[in-house]
Amino acid sequence: MTDAGTWSAPGRVNLIGDHTDYNGGFALPCALPRRTTVLARRRDDGLLRARSAGATEPLEVRLPGVRGEVDGWGAYVAGVAWALAEAGVSVPGADLEITSDVPLGAGLSSSHSLECAVALALTGLADLEVPVPELARIVQRAENDYVGAPTGLLDQTASLASVADHLTFIDARAETALPVPCDLAAAGLELLVIDTRAAHALTDGAYGSRRDACERAATRLGVGTLRELTDDLDVDGALARLDDLADDPEAVRRARHVITENARVLEVVDLVRTGRLRDVGPVLTASHASMRDDFENSVPEVDLAVETATAAGALGARMTGGGFGGSVVALVDTALVAAVEARVRAAYADAGFAEPGFLTVVPARGAGRDA
Repeated sequence: MTDAGTWSAPGRVNLIGDHTDYNGGFALPCALPRRTTVLARRRDDGLLRARSAGATEPLEVRLPGVRGEVDGWGAYVAGVAWALAEAGVSVPGADLEITSDVPLGAGLSSSHSLECAVALALTGLADLEVPVPELARIVQRAENDYVGAPTGLLDQTASLASVADHLTFIDARAETALPVPCDLAAAGLELLVIDTRAAHALTDGAYGSRRDACERAATRLGVGTLRELTDDLDVDGALARLDDLADDPEAVRRARHVITENARVLEVVDLVRTGRLRDVGPVLTASHASMRDDFENSVPEVDLAVETATAAGALGARMTGGGFGGSVVALVDTALVAAVEARVRAAYADAGFAEPGFLTVVPARGAGRDA
């Protein structure tokens, strides 16, 4: 077994395709240049100990652990160890030193960055290589069953499978992640991430209620997931079927977002692959309108950032991630980035919102062992 090593995993920004993953659909994220790093040393006494630079209390748990015995930040660490054991993966005890520069509560998947880095560290100490789809499912179980957030496979897969200078085209049903070359600089463009400072949480019930409505719609329409409604790429036909849910308008709205969002992801993948990056902008803005109006998971800070960025010259913008706060991703001409930032900052000041944060993103490498 390996005695010690350093592993890291990135946060992610999702260019398009939110709340599609647990519906068997498509998404197009990329890894952030911001990462969570885990320095791990093997122990022989079956204890898992972890310290985080951002936490006051360390974690100590005896492996394999019991579901729910740890809460707070430590649940993401203990949950991964528990989920690995539940999957039959035997890992040793360990001391973990954790650092991260992924913004917390910004919808950029800081939690999955942590979980993926811990998963790689624990399996790395055991000299085990778990295939990405399997490891993503293990991390998903930690998030769903231990932490209590009903997320899909998007974030783990993006963190584990991303390739530098590429977007990652995820098909959640097939559990595939295909790299899509994306040379933003050659097109004179930037991906600008705006942290709205409207913190979000995925364990407070709002996320789960949206998932429940999607599953309710699928059940009533006689399909396993909403993805199946568009297997023949007939979006209009799929939308017409929603008439059968007229007595459940909430389910209609949620399903309509998923159906149209899957189509938008496929459109953006085609645009990126054929070098028409500037045409991606309006599709992003249409995606945001769908989340705001049909999925109803936006907030005023997010809407103001989207509206202001596009008014200031961004080609398009949308909320990214699970929603209910978090961040906005905007496609912006490189020459206009400073002006867009200034306009958003001024709009926030006028509205009395906290000052937003900004990050320009070049698609980064995925998780792995560091040299």
